[in-house]
Parts: sequence; structure tokens; C-alpha cells
Amino acid sequence: MPFSKFISYLEFEKKYAIHTITAYKNDLESFLSFASEEFDYDEIKTVHYSIIRSWIVALVDTGISNRSINRKISSLKTYYKFLLKTKQIEVSPLVKHKALKTAKKLQVPFSEKEIDTVLNILAQEKGFDGIRNKLIVELFYSTGIRRTELVNLKINDVSISQKTIKVLGKRNKERIIPLISSVLNTIEKYISYREDLEIIKDKDYFFLSRKGVKIYETLVYRVINNYFSKASEKVKKSPHILRHSFATHLLNEGVDLKALKELLGHSSLASTQVYTTNSIAKLKEVYENSHPRNSSK
Repeated sequence: MPFSKFISYLEFEKKYAIHTITAYKNDLESFLSFASEEFDYDEIKTVHYSIIRSWIVALVDTGISNRSINRKISSLKTYYKFLLKTKQIEVSPLVKHKALKTAKKLQVPFSEKEIDTVLNILAQEKGFDGIRNKLIVELFYSTGIRRTELVNLKINDVSISQKTIKVLGKRNKERIIPLISSVLNTIEKYISYREDLEIIKDKDYFFLSRKGVKIYETLVYRVINNYFSKASEKVKKSPHILRHSFATHLLNEGVDLKALKELLGHSSLASTQVYTTNSIAKLKEVYENSHPRNSSK
């Protein structure tokens, strides 16, 4: 495989997730195929920027979004950084490249009312699936964890006595998140149902299916989408929107941005500041409705 050393670098040194590594590999193979077919190049490290620019034009012509194109170029840029680091090239052909302009996508969080409606629906459901699905929603909203973090949560990561969960985030970075009492109650109920399963194959994992195997990301997405479709008319109803709701609602209540950064597992404060947009919008609404000099009241 032409990129085997680079893939090993991403996996063992950078500690990227498997799906991220697969995306990088696919992007590199796609560009190599283009360079080979159109310009008769058999390896990426010898290409000029003009060839990369031709690939960008070809991608634009296929109707791919600028955001997707930028992601593909980002894969190339990371590969060239690796080549520089391993002294296989002296200058990256992307050294002066500027990303294509993209429209900023504002994620719209669920309202507190919408979340309460979903939790009330789930409170009426009985059995293993009902209590597990309720806990999935509660954990997303009360901790802000990512979907992959929830799926990979281990039974030993949950401490009822300490009232915390230990989460393994991006690049294997661990963080401890406190749990509120209502979630702890649901956890205890879920564990009771979990222990009564006839067969438990994936004993180490916290969230299981009725067959006793680890749940998967598509199932989690389906749970969130199905239940929030009953309570919300928002276009996007995903686990990430619940994470976004967690962050936005905490900011609305005045939580410190640095504390939120730690809870979300962000490596930089810039990533956390994305969530302030809706908080500022809420602040403006309160200000406009409250200020005595606002003539539009």
C-alpha cells in the first residue's frame, strides 16, 4: 500500500480514530488516481500545485461542496506535513494554498422544552430498551459527550459512588465528567435491567443491545432522531445537536467557557467558542426584552 507508513503514523503516533484514518486514505487514493489518469504521476510527493488545483476544479465540477473539498485538501496537507517531517520532501506544494470559502453552518440546539418532551415520552416506556434509550438521551444532554464516546463507554468507566463517568475522547485523551442525581437514578435502573439480560457477550461495554452486544453508532443516531422527531420540527436531529444543546444551555446559565471546554473535551478554546453564538443570541433577546429604553418592546 503506497500510504502504509503514513497510515501507521496517523494510527499510532497521532492516535486518530479509525473512521478518520479511512477518510484520509480514501482522499489520498482518490487524488493519486486523478494524478495518474490525468497527468501520468505514480506518486503524490512529486506533484506540483497546478495538479492539485486541477483536482480541485474537477471536484467543483462534480458538484461537491466547498466544505467537502477543503476536507479532502486537508488530508493532502497532512500527508505533505508527514513527508516534510520524515524528510521525503523539502517544500509542500500546498504551502501557499488557501481554503475555499464556505458558508458558516449554525447548529440550532434543541430547546429545553423539546428535551423535556422527549424525556417525558421516554419516562412512559418500559423494559430494557426504554430505560437504555432514556439513559442515552440523558447522558448526551447532561454530559455533552460525543456519540463515539458514548458507544465506547466501558462498564468500569461509570462510577456511581464517585458520581462520575470517565470518557476516552479524541486522541485517547481521558476526562472525568460529573453526573447529576437524575442521571444516576437512571443508570442504576439500567444496570439492573442489564444484569437481567439472558446473554452478555460484550461484558466490558456499558451500553448493550438486548442480545448482549455493544451498541453501534447508527443505533444511537436512530434513537435520537426517532424520539426528537416526535418533539421537534428542526431539520437536524442528531446526537451532535444534543451535545450542542448541552453546551448552549450551560452557557445561557453562565457557565465559565474554560470549564465548558474541559467538559466537552476540546483541545482548544477556539473550538468551544463556536457554541457561544446561540448564547449571545439569547443574551440579545433578554437584553431587548428587558431594557427600558428599547422602543421596540
